[in-house]
Amino acid sequence: MTSPLQHVAIIMDGNGRWAQKRHHSRTYGHIRGAKVAKDMIQVAREIQLPYLTLFTFSHENWSRPQDEVNFLMRLFKKQLLKEQPQLIKNKIRFRCIGNLAALPKDLQKIIQYLSEETQTFNTLHLTLAISYGGQQEILEAAKKLALQALQGEISKQELLNLTENQFETFFQSSALPPPDLIIRTSGEMRLSNFFLWQAAYSELYITSKYWPDFTKEDFLEALEHFKKRHRRYGKTQEQVLPHVNVN
Repeated sequence: MTSPLQHVAIIMDGNGRWAQKRHHSRTYGHIRGAKVAKDMIQVAREIQLPYLTLFTFSHENWSRPQDEVNFLMRLFKKQLLKEQPQLIKNKIRFRCIGNLAALPKDLQKIIQYLSEETQTFNTLHLTLAISYGGQQEILEAAKKLALQALQGEISKQELLNLTENQFETFFQSSALPPPDLIIRTSGEMRLSNFFLWQAAYSELYITSKYWPDFTKEDFLEALEHFKKRHRRYGKTQEQVLPHVNVN
């Protein structure tokens, strides 16, 4: 038996390929993907999951065709405005992480409003990683630390004695616990620059399904797989499960 599940993060991959296989535009796939995201948020509420993070738009996604990027920005705005009443009604704590300054101004305002309006809620902590990159988050944290050191706010000895936990306080995602489980759709076997630091001991669950085909049953199946994992954190199996004979 593994430790209790606190935080699930999902790499929602495959919208465009799902649509193209059905001879639709990639934008149609994104629309369907947005509906699935809404459904999975509801599942998270039903099972009383404390934290859910959705990898919505990566740092690298800015290099996609401009028409697709523009469509996605409009879709994000539309969906957030549409779901705003439900987020507040259901007392969902809403956050966004990533380079939010790169987003359109109107989208930034909606994100800021929702973040402030829901900051006291804790039924579900919902985080959207948008314009997000794991390498970029680590780099920005290092810059903040270096700036404090240059300004004399941190001594040389404090810097030399810095722990992993102390460094994590400089992360944009510092309010979130590390993800226990990372789910990735579309069958790709990589993290794609997502939660590179935080995923150090995350369990990974890869499904070949494209995101628009992902269902509640798929989500629950991933959670069942997680329950069967033995998280050792560098220890031996005997240390974690002393009652089990591994010979």
